[in-house]
Amino acid sequence: MVAGALPSAAALAGPTAPLTSSSTPTSASLTPSAAADVPLAAVPADDWLHTDGSTIVDAAGDEVWLTGANWFGFNASERVFHGLWSGNLEAITRSMAERGINIVRVPVSTELLLEWRDGETVASPNVNTFVNPELVGMDNKEIFDHWLSLCEKYGLKVMIDLHSATADNSGHVYPLWTHGGFTVEDFYAGWEWFAQEYADDDTIVAADLKNEPHGSQSEALRAKWDGSGDADNWRHVAEQAAARILAINPHLLILVEGVQVYPKAGKTWADRGLDDFHNTWWGGNLRGAADHPVDLGAHQDQLVYSPHDYGPLVSPQPWFEGDDWDRASLEAEVWDPSWLYLWKEGTAPLLVGEWGGLLDGGKNEKWMRALRDMMVDYRISHTFWCINPNSGDTGGLLNHDWTTWDEAKYDLLEPSLWKEGGKFVSLDHQVPLGGAGSTTGQSLGDLYGDGGTTPVPDTQAPTAPGTPSATDVTSSGVTLTWGASTDDRAVTAYDVYRNDASGATKVATTSTPSATLTGLSPATTYSFTVRARDAAGNVSPASGARTVTTSAGPVTPTGQCAVTSSTNGWSTGYTGTVKVTSTRSTPRNGWTLTFSLPAGQQVTNGWSGTFSQSGTTVTVVNAPWNGTLAPGASVEVGFTANGTGAGPSGFALDGQACTTS
Repeated sequence: MVAGALPSAAALAGPTAPLTSSSTPTSASLTPSAAADVPLAAVPADDWLHTDGSTIVDAAGDEVWLTGANWFGFNASERVFHGLWSGNLEAITRSMAERGINIVRVPVSTELLLEWRDGETVASPNVNTFVNPELVGMDNKEIFDHWLSLCEKYGLKVMIDLHSATADNSGHVYPLWTHGGFTVEDFYAGWEWFAQEYADDDTIVAADLKNEPHGSQSEALRAKWDGSGDADNWRHVAEQAAARILAINPHLLILVEGVQVYPKAGKTWADRGLDDFHNTWWGGNLRGAADHPVDLGAHQDQLVYSPHDYGPLVSPQPWFEGDDWDRASLEAEVWDPSWLYLWKEGTAPLLVGEWGGLLDGGKNEKWMRALRDMMVDYRISHTFWCINPNSGDTGGLLNHDWTTWDEAKYDLLEPSLWKEGGKFVSLDHQVPLGGAGSTTGQSLGDLYGDGGTTPVPDTQAPTAPGTPSATDVTSSGVTLTWGASTDDRAVTAYDVYRNDASGATKVATTSTPSATLTGLSPATTYSFTVRARDAAGNVSPASGARTVTTSAGPVTPTGQCAVTSSTNGWSTGYTGTVKVTSTRSTPRNGWTLTFSLPAGQQVTNGWSGTFSQSGTTVTVVNAPWNGTLAPGASVEVGFTANGTGAGPSGFALDGQACTTS
């Protein structure tokens, strides 16, 4: 999270009053189930993951999709999961699995890891033992280890995120991996101890090296990204940490986040101007990986880049200004250049480590749906921020009773959770997501079979797209936008069809719910529909039809009139003069001149004719004394107009376009 994500320690000192949920959670109640106590076979060693191009795969080479959530507390001063003052540890864990979360990102601190290394634990952590009787007598590390066994029981995997140097509710606001007396060697040592302690436990499959390295161009302390060995070069530090971890456990996925700023072309890290840098979210700027990619040597197939992305309620950003932004603009202007290019170019997989927020019915929710839909379409892995309801500027998936779920927020998240054939997919080859006997989940073994080569066939087609709307209609093109389809796996493309008496002709294919069509004929009526398809080739029903009539377009000059024009402007308007010469072979007895003005300009006065204006089109009818034009004769009219910029254009005399000079 960016600054302000975690409340103060005082605000989190004890339980909060329960809130009434608008609907019940999936399970009847969040209490440990007796059915889940059935012994399970040991989890196989091949649950470790690696990468193949921009895809994360299992040991058999089959694609997996990490779709999870964050649960913080071990990083904070309490040094244990938040919420155990009210909620039951096993119930929360089971409910996450039953609802499709297959990996949990757990923030910790360097301070905590070194305490555990040295045998220093919190003997009586902030846990309600009436609600959690099974935790009686456990210290905070024993609770963590017990929780890992629950994750194995319910088919969950874990990612450890080193959130801050110190065990502090606000530790994440410090820009670097060093703070409070903890050095870079402490940072490395904490990771080395962790890698050794859990080297044989494939419940933990990933290590997020450092949460949100950041710092702006003007700050004395800031994380940079370049090819140097400098102490503040996050890329260099990440490579060193990864090398130490992988020397102990070569099977862990290594997640490397971005920084905050990156120099624009022609600028360096020595520059300090605001306009000298590309600026985005903390940890969200991976532009530097294009010039200076992370090098893990022989373990390059363990690398995953991990940006963070948030909405305007966390912090205003320039790309959220106005109302004309959408998924297409965010993808093209923010996500692609900052980090999505790494996936599109096949460099490495991505896992969006933090995203989420409050449902405001406005811009924040619009952003959240746009990012979700992009990640679903491209099967980008992600962990939602967060389970905790006590995240100040985002809220959480659980209500403040730590028992019931915020169903509206879960409904937004649910389409982005890995589901095949109507069931959520675990990252475990034996244990279905939700545990033995789960009705909502399946294991990787269930999905791919024992050999990991025969996936369950996808036979379900996407839902029909919404009826397209038409904007930016011209004489030769139109932009169509439609409501997105849903699919049990993922929508991979939309096909746009032109429909006429001879049938339907595909005219465009796009990965987003919008397409701009060109090459249309002027003054022609068209009918368009859209169909969605998934990776298996299943095709949706057609959307409703949208009828579009293109505009007439420019009139081709006939050579029967010629125009010269000039303008003389001032700060808020200008005077225009138009001279028209009739070049046809017969006289004109009365004439009408038309021309166009740029949008926003308005004629305020005119002479040598009767002026009128409709939209951007100005019409001038001859005066009584200048209505006759012999061949080769000219007439001059003038006008004043408010507005600045270009002057008149597109002249026509008696409906025939004129040449201009």
